[in-house]
Amino acid sequence: MNTCLRRRSFLKAGAAVFTILPAHVLRSETAPSNQLTRALIGFGGIARSGNHLGYKATRLVALCDPDANRVKEGIAKAEENGYGKVFACRDFREILARPDVDIVHICTPPHWHGIMSVMAAEAGKDIWCEKPMTRTIGEGRRVMEAVNANGRIFRLNTWFRFQSGFYGMKTEVKPIKKAVENRLLGWPLKAVVGSVTGFSWKFNWSGLTNLAPEPVPEHLDYDLWLGPAPYKPYHRHRTHSTFRGYWDYDGGGLGDMGQHYLDPVQYLLEKDDTNPVKIEIDCPPQHPDAVGSFRRITYTYADGCQIVLDGNNSLTAAPFLEGPNGKIWPGLKSDIPGFDNLLSELPDPAPQQTDFLDSVKHRRKFALNEQNGFRSCTLVNLGIVAMRLGRGFRFDPVKLCAVKDPAADRFIYQQSRAPWLI
Repeated sequence: MNTCLRRRSFLKAGAAVFTILPAHVLRSETAPSNQLTRALIGFGGIARSGNHLGYKATRLVALCDPDANRVKEGIAKAEENGYGKVFACRDFREILARPDVDIVHICTPPHWHGIMSVMAAEAGKDIWCEKPMTRTIGEGRRVMEAVNANGRIFRLNTWFRFQSGFYGMKTEVKPIKKAVENRLLGWPLKAVVGSVTGFSWKFNWSGLTNLAPEPVPEHLDYDLWLGPAPYKPYHRHRTHSTFRGYWDYDGGGLGDMGQHYLDPVQYLLEKDDTNPVKIEIDCPPQHPDAVGSFRRITYTYADGCQIVLDGNNSLTAAPFLEGPNGKIWPGLKSDIPGFDNLLSELPDPAPQQTDFLDSVKHRRKFALNEQNGFRSCTLVNLGIVAMRLGRGFRFDPVKLCAVKDPAADRFIYQQSRAPWLI
């Protein structure tokens, strides 16, 4: 049967079940066996982390991967982690069709994040999605629409805006936020993100330009692995742990780690509901298939705030944040007299909803969700568009398209391979 027809059939047949209530609402929550249930879609390295396989606050009941070897590993790991025998398959649509799954963890390469999130929302599932949220801006827009239309809870798996030390800053984001929202630095602000703040890890992750076709391993459903991505002959370097070096699946180090670094900056600059209006770039010419590097990307907002990505370590002495009244460096150092005392007297930022289970049970939007997560992922994808164009462009953050620039829009709204259309 045609894959698109199969998708429509199971969604139509299951709509009455999927869109009413999560399974846990239909059960008593007093017994441990009646915890919220979840499934892992994709069982690579990230799926085995404490945020996914090891997340014991919910009960794992299913997993899938187009690689049969990973499915076998998943079954064994699930038992090792105390979940017992779980349902396992290769096609994620079987997971979405199960009424006993409340939450799906999307742990696939980014080219799948958009369509899987949309289909999960339509199937009545809440979603915990790996970063980057989507591979293109158009896909992110569609996810935001689908999650809202179907009343789902969406969590993006980056957390530095609300917990943990913010990489090379040697501090949590919270005290920096206090300084910013109380205007100790003045306004507008300029943020520099580079090696000083930790943004050098995986930066030069690139693909290979001399790939010769190889036989597809019997254990891998390569067509399903590609899904919405354009068909390219199989080579092992395209898949699994090295897929990030190819435009069709991700965007190198910027795609892989960019949302970790940029989401806290977006939060600090109070830009959760908007995006830059101008993107400038200095980068070498890019290969059409394999991701390269960049030297500098500068994002400018309508109010004059800027984010600078330092790709060649040329701004190592620059402060992380700079405004007309002062600066902040890593380690929460500042040139503002009495900065530490001033900071201690300021009110804390507004609390954030950081309990995902509470979000699911009580339908409260999570701290990093389909809306602000879309905006920080758009920062990443705007940089990737500029890299692929080899030049800057202007962007309309309301209409979500380039300004009089069809070449840029072709990267912002890309066509998926049939039948995976969203």
